Amino acid sequence: MPLALWALTLSAFAIGTTEFVIVGLIPTIAQSLGVSVPSAGLLVSLYALGVAVGAPVLTALTGRVPRKQLLLALMALFTAGNLLAWMAPGYEALMAARVLTGLAHGVFFSIGSTIATSLVPKEKAASAIAVMFSGLTVALVTGVPLGTWVGQHFGWQATFLAVSMLGVVAFVGSLLLIPNNIAQPKPASLLTQMAVLKKPRLLLVYAMTALGYGGSFTAFTYLAPILEQVTGMGASSVGLVMLVYGVSVAFGNIWGGKLADRKGPIRALQIIFTLLALVLLALTFTAPSTPLVVATVLAWGAVAFGNVAGLQVYVVQQAEREAPQAVDVASGLNIAAFNVGIALGAWIGGVIVSTLGLLATPWIGALIVVAALGLTTWAGRLDRRAGSGPLAKPAHAVAAH
Repeated sequence: MPLALWALTLSAFAIGTTEFVIVGLIPTIAQSLGVSVPSAGLLVSLYALGVAVGAPVLTALTGRVPRKQLLLALMALFTAGNLLAWMAPGYEALMAARVLTGLAHGVFFSIGSTIATSLVPKEKAASAIAVMFSGLTVALVTGVPLGTWVGQHFGWQATFLAVSMLGVVAFVGSLLLIPNNIAQPKPASLLTQMAVLKKPRLLLVYAMTALGYGGSFTAFTYLAPILEQVTGMGASSVGLVMLVYGVSVAFGNIWGGKLADRKGPIRALQIIFTLLALVLLALTFTAPSTPLVVATVLAWGAVAFGNVAGLQVYVVQQAEREAPQAVDVASGLNIAAFNVGIALGAWIGGVIVSTLGLLATPWIGALIVVAALGLTTWAGRLDRRAGSGPLAKPAHAVAAH
């Protein structure tokens, strides 16, 4: 794999760290800024909304900008957003910084896959995308627990300063290693993207994605407060639990991809959504016990992102039928749907914490995942009714987030 691909992977690592590290720091930020835990949780929602808006809208608006110039501009915006978060004098400024950083995230992953595939021979395209997206997995395993530890010991601002330094390294790496003559795909206009949203079968997949992630993030956003206030863990232990979660996610991604290959996306998603709902329900009862909650978080990580492959493969399958001229756009909009789910889940979780308390977030999250399971089952029935049956895995299905 060319060195330029590792520059993209480092960018993905930095972006993944800044997205998820906030979860472990919510109690710390709430106490530091004098806001409620649900208000701190909104920082997750606003970032995800920035991603959801940035992915389709800014990708369309920047379609004619040369890829390397756009990539460098995105990493500069990402670094500026994290520096703004580091210097944020209060809650409002931190919110603005999170939205700004989320905008950069959305466009980066929209164009990152096309840049990665342009760096390698055609037969290595899927491997190139997998290498780039491994930056996200490594961020969950190392960047998030390390960033949580830094924030708890040196102040949450130090975490954002450290991530902005990663952004500078990624910028320099891209400047030196990414070639100038990257192939420029035909830009997809906003009208093309809106046309995709008129397809009911694609909207059904986006709803499955949003509910599947919304249910998980209803509880995951408030995992650190649950561990501190319900389980009774010290703040320093939260980073270790995030490490357990990240390692489990890494295995879950691989397992979920193999399951989707073996059983087809619909059956794989039914299995994973069922397990996810059961794990969330279990958390309601295991939260007071340290050994049981760690075991539950380990199981949660294995299924929380295991649905990525199935959802992305399925949206590409549907797009090849419903909108063959806009398969990449349909796939990109599913990334927006992931983040709409994260934004809604974090917001719903905040409302639940304010009204019913922390321990209501897991079982209500489980109900939302059950709704995703229902939509998945319905989609499978529609496939059978249409006589399409399970399709082979599309050649250009990509990872998400």
